[in-house]
Amino acid sequence: MKTPFSLSLFFWLLIYSAPSMAQEALQRYIDEGLKNNLVLQQRSIGLEKAMVSLRIANSYFMPSVGIQGNYTSGRGGRSISFPVGDMLNPVYSTLNQLTGTSNFPQIENVNTTFFPYNFYDAKVHTTVPIVNTDLIYNRKISQQQVELQAFEVDIYRRELIRTIKVAYFNYLSATEAVGIFASARARSEEGKRVNESLLANGKGLPAYVLRSNSEIESTRALHDDALRQVENASLYFNFLLNRPADAPIEAEAINWLTLDLNVGDSVTTSHREELRLLRKQVALSNNVVRMNKLFWVPRVNGFLDLGSQAQDWKVNNNARYYLLGVQLDVPLFAGFRNRNKTALASLDQRTVILGYDNSRRQIDLSAQAARNNLLTAYQNFQSAQKQQEAASSYHRLIEKGYQEGVNTFIEAVDARNQLTQSQLQVSINRFKVLSALANYERETATYELPSSSTAN
Repeated sequence: MKTPFSLSLFFWLLIYSAPSMAQEALQRYIDEGLKNNLVLQQRSIGLEKAMVSLRIANSYFMPSVGIQGNYTSGRGGRSISFPVGDMLNPVYSTLNQLTGTSNFPQIENVNTTFFPYNFYDAKVHTTVPIVNTDLIYNRKISQQQVELQAFEVDIYRRELIRTIKVAYFNYLSATEAVGIFASARARSEEGKRVNESLLANGKGLPAYVLRSNSEIESTRALHDDALRQVENASLYFNFLLNRPADAPIEAEAINWLTLDLNVGDSVTTSHREELRLLRKQVALSNNVVRMNKLFWVPRVNGFLDLGSQAQDWKVNNNARYYLLGVQLDVPLFAGFRNRNKTALASLDQRTVILGYDNSRRQIDLSAQAARNNLLTAYQNFQSAQKQQEAASSYHRLIEKGYQEGVNTFIEAVDARNQLTQSQLQVSINRFKVLSALANYERETATYELPSSSTAN
């Protein structure tokens, strides 16, 4: 649907927020909020945890080295006999007879138990993975989880920036309302002075003075309510920035400057962190499916032991040893568990893909609505400006006519009320435009975030 005027021209005429001082103040508050906001700090902890998990996943590719030792000593139980004496003693006797010596003594049969007695074994045990597809994909998944957490942080950062902007504009709007009601009260007091002067000169009525008192009290109540709105807006703004509740807020006077945003009839949401996060989730689910499909790949590990073992705590060349080897694990059958895990991962992948498509449509809808709301806010602001111009001219004419006795007191009161309301509507709609622009920036991700650790 075409708008009744060129959007480029519309945004060239759009006045954004203010002199450079006000922009600098708002940017300082945004930077302060990004630094101090407690919820953002919690989200950042999640990112740090994901980075630690990635380091853990990388560590599984490195050798694992540890010292192992055990000591055992026992007697009794099962035993085994070796008839060494029965086998060798006849031979030794024959040799002694032939040589005429006793160089070959008689030996006894050996009877030994299975329990080692006073035996120790101490070693340095090293293991290293050689082939393990699970470790490879776990590292890829951990890397993607780091990127997901980084996107989560950026999503909240962008939302926090929008919230800070809107809260700041609400504070400025409430502050302007205080000034508007203060001016309205001053006009009411001036009206009372005129009525008292007319009454003193015999041209007025006491009822007009009483009506002026009522008008003054009414504007005083509105002024007090506006002060409370300023206080509430200040409390919320300081809460977002994690500042003391009574911390002062720099409220610069808002001037209108030309700004060409060049927004067309359509909106672009491809840079939204939510969509980038979902695309990364799709890639992660692909890796999970691949990992489960490779369950049949054998796993190969190597090990090396360097140590010493002997009885009676002996340490010598005979006690020292090394032992190395390779372990092979080939999965053959696991009750179809791996097949079902693969099917489950595929279903999760489909869920993520459908979620991406649905979220993309929702985000496009929200962005288009934000654009339309921005157009509406600006049109309302233009209308309020015209109403204020008319109300201001009407007020001047009626006030002059009332003092000259041409217009009635009721017309003067009505003119003052119209002027106050028109000024209030201009202020409200002006900040509605700024808030709508902040929402538009949020929905289209056009505001450039400060540098962060977000992965591409």
